[in-house]
Amino acid sequence: MNVTSKNPVRTIGSAEELLAYSMAIETEAVERYNDLADQMEMHHNYEVADLFRKLAKIEGLHIENVSQASAGKQLPAMLAWQYEWEGGESPEGGSMDEAHYLMQPWHAIELAMHGEKRAVGFFRHVAETATDEKVLKMALELVSEEEEHVKLLQKWQERFPRPVDGWDQDLDPPTVLE
Repeated sequence: MNVTSKNPVRTIGSAEELLAYSMAIETEAVERYNDLADQMEMHHNYEVADLFRKLAKIEGLHIENVSQASAGKQLPAMLAWQYEWEGGESPEGGSMDEAHYLMQPWHAIELAMHGEKRAVGFFRHVAETATDEKVLKMALELVSEEEEHVKLLQKWQERFPRPVDGWDQDLDPPTVLE
């Protein structure tokens, strides 16, 4: 899995803009985890679907945190395509390309961990390129939060066995209808 950061193309110039980016990251993560859960349910992989729903709920709590931090501030109104993500996608949401219909809970947590690591890289890049003291301070706080999320996911992943080779073999794979 690719763990490269998805940095903003340009420097983020204000705390309000950083909060808008943070909200977009968390919102995208909720949407992506719910999409992944739907895909897993479609393939009757209910254990992983439930795990993705839990991840979506956790990311929803992060949305609440960003909302609280944004209280009383005027965030820039940006449409989805106006966010300048390196690679065109928000860093935190798990990629559909990284999912497999036979994936196990260990894989789902690995996918989430990679997103959190990309978010660490994103916020670290924001801190390194910050020209505003508030942006620098907030970005460093967000780096710390995302690093904590990685640690929590690592602990969570320890509860599940690492899948053995061949976990993705299916003698009767689903048929894709066009």
